[in-house]
Amino acid sequence: MPHATSTGTVPRAHGRRALGRRAASVAAIAATLALAACTGTPVPTPLPSTPPATPATPAPATPVPPPPVLQPTGEPETIASGLDAPWSILRLPSGGVLVSERDTADIVEVLADGDLRVAATVPGAAAAGEGGLLGLAFRAGDGDHPAFVYAYFTAASDNRIVRMPLTGAPGSLALGAPEDVLTGIPKAGIHNGGRIAFGPDGFLYATAGDAANGGAAQDVASLSGKILRMTPEGQPAPGNPFGNFTWSFGHRNLQGIAWDARGGMWAAEFGQNTWDELNRIERGANYGWPVVEGRAGDARFVDPVLQWSTAEASPSGLAIVGDTLFLAALRGERLWSIAPATAGGELTATAWFAGELGRLRDVVAGPDGELWFVSNNTDGRGSPRPGDDRLYRVRLTPD
Repeated sequence: MPHATSTGTVPRAHGRRALGRRAASVAAIAATLALAACTGTPVPTPLPSTPPATPATPAPATPVPPPPVLQPTGEPETIASGLDAPWSILRLPSGGVLVSERDTADIVEVLADGDLRVAATVPGAAAAGEGGLLGLAFRAGDGDHPAFVYAYFTAASDNRIVRMPLTGAPGSLALGAPEDVLTGIPKAGIHNGGRIAFGPDGFLYATAGDAANGGAAQDVASLSGKILRMTPEGQPAPGNPFGNFTWSFGHRNLQGIAWDARGGMWAAEFGQNTWDELNRIERGANYGWPVVEGRAGDARFVDPVLQWSTAEASPSGLAIVGDTLFLAALRGERLWSIAPATAGGELTATAWFAGELGRLRDVVAGPDGELWFVSNNTDGRGSPRPGDDRLYRVRLTPD
């Protein structure tokens, strides 16, 4: 396994570089399916993590086998280059592709030939430190509502989530005026979280960092250090364990969430000095920050299913394709694959492209059995190379 180690175009705004950059040639690909030391912070007793009772579903007569375990094969190819501190990749059902740029507040459309155009600039985004324009999510329209693109960003006084109506076809996508979905998420120069995604239940989930206030992560009434769950309009979702936005708590700085084929939720979390984490997320559960970092064996907290040293990971975006989790690592400068997600047994983590592409920020399922991911070398902490930052794709094949 090469590179693997087991364990009409709108000009860019703000007087920026001209467009016309070309991606590597596109070929149709046929593929198989696709933390801190103990602080002594008081810890409240979490509520039971059992979701509301639902009618039992009869087991199928024939058990459904898990989806395949997949791995990258071949060299990553460049789809687009010249991105400026990209943060989130959003692939739309129409075939359009949008990428958020943290520091410019631009939502950039990636055209079929690899050129870039600005689809929108999010008003009110105030980039500073790790804050700025962060995660993107999509919700399809219906007879009463348009399709919306949701964005999580750092404003002057808080982190917030807005949504913008999506218009146009691929090649000419545009976004209308934003409307607030949720405001008042605490902000700081670090630990802003920022990943958003719609879950299989139709509700919007958001990762909120502790905003450099670890104690707030243990306060279930605070929006800091949490996974938040809400309706598409921005109200606490029915069934939330504490009657507010909190779905899980005791988090330091989550930047990756994904769901497996059986609906299980997973999250990637930055540790402080010792351990980065991959967690299975349970309703109402406490993941321990700032009292513990990594596996503690403490019955009050849920331990991570995997942990890495911060030099190996600093995990950001997370995607699940088939029965494999793919994790983008910043400081670790690699792509992790972790499997199996649903089949049970011990998880195996494998590192890909270590040190070859620099810092990696986000990863998503691509079309036709591909995996797409984006580098993040222009964010002030990396070492940019000619053409950085880049959107890449790589083929996936069964392990």
